[in-house]
Amino acid sequence: MHSSPSLLLKRPDLLLTMDDSRRELPGASVRVEGNRIVAIGPGAEGPADRVIDLSGHILLPGLVNTHHHMFQSLTRAVPAAQNESLFGWLRALYPIWSRLTPEMIRVSTRLAMAELMLSGCTTSSDHLYLFPNGITLDDQMEAADAIGLRFHAARGAMSVGESQGGLPPDVLVESEDAILRDTQLMIERWHDPARFSMRRVAVAPCSPFSVSRELMRDSAALARATGTLLHTHLAEDASDIAYSRERFGRTPAEYAEDLGWLGPDVWHAHCVRLDEAGIGRFAATGTGIAHCPCSNMRLGSGIAPIRRMLAAGVPVGLGVDGSASNDGAHLLGEARQAMLLQRVLHDGGEPLMTARAALEMATRGGARVLGRDDIGAIAPGMAADLVSFDLRAHGFAGALHDPVAALLFCAPAAVSCCIVNGSVRVMDGMLQGIDLPDLVRQHSALSESLLNG
Repeated sequence: MHSSPSLLLKRPDLLLTMDDSRRELPGASVRVEGNRIVAIGPGAEGPADRVIDLSGHILLPGLVNTHHHMFQSLTRAVPAAQNESLFGWLRALYPIWSRLTPEMIRVSTRLAMAELMLSGCTTSSDHLYLFPNGITLDDQMEAADAIGLRFHAARGAMSVGESQGGLPPDVLVESEDAILRDTQLMIERWHDPARFSMRRVAVAPCSPFSVSRELMRDSAALARATGTLLHTHLAEDASDIAYSRERFGRTPAEYAEDLGWLGPDVWHAHCVRLDEAGIGRFAATGTGIAHCPCSNMRLGSGIAPIRRMLAAGVPVGLGVDGSASNDGAHLLGEARQAMLLQRVLHDGGEPLMTARAALEMATRGGARVLGRDDIGAIAPGMAADLVSFDLRAHGFAGALHDPVAALLFCAPAAVSCCIVNGSVRVMDGMLQGIDLPDLVRQHSALSESLLNG
């Protein structure tokens, strides 16, 4: 019987473990066997199949992205949508997205995953909620296999079009029976609940303004019957709240609770306008939130009260959101923005959000939101998802007295080394086994054809 290949990550300047004790260990090596961490500190050293010298680096758990729309990388900074808030932004982009093809999904997913990986992300969810022209979730899964990112695919859906009072055009909605059938099929085909799983599927109707009460309720039943998680958008901006009150006579949190959409197996994107009663119900039920600060700023949606949510006990992770509402997908940069934005809400009565608190959302917080106990920290028995940043880069000069804080107070850096499930995916800042310039060329050509109709 062959032993698993061993990897020694040797003596980084600092190891930020994010373990249960939140230890920060100068010069502590990490030993990996196969896809898991087996030792840290002095006991980790010794011969290994591969040794990576991390002197001059900080080593930390791979970052976890809890909300994205990867296809939107094809429509960044579209002029008609640049200065619109949420509903106007969607109305400008829906007609373009109706022309998406399976090839566009595959290439945009690969590009988005490469971009995430280069920012220190090792696990990402994605919320694909439109399926025109023969697109399926298989297109994304195959792209994830090519890139090597740990992936949670949220099978989104829209079923209430404009003719029924919804926001999306009718051409982009599906029948609810077809949605539920295909979601069940994707779970059977791809969902792996095992520890260290690389592929999971979530049940994810798009939003209260694009699906019916019945689909929300039936989706919750399907997820609980199959042991999968539930995901949607909630309370994103003022127009979202107004729609919920006018259409359902409920706040978004009340609407979610009515339909079985609270619990530790549920996470909602944004929740910018979640009221105090909603925060209390989320905390009491362990319902998670994907906080997407850059997107919320870009669309003028507001500032989610993350400090209050965390203080109440709500699980919170970070999300870059779609690349057409953020226009970038740099997860370390998102953590920086989260920290800075919460400081804007500061009223003088509490300490400012720290770099460590924001990094905790990007690691342990995201793992909890995605229902995982095997990622988000560096400790024996955890998945070998680790990233390093080179502290000798010019952007960190003068900040080495606190490398952890430097990660967020200084300009967002590109990752130096990225390891996912024990495999080295980025080395010296370069993607391994992926021709990034060629991928960008393919992506740019598809973007141009999509926008030109």
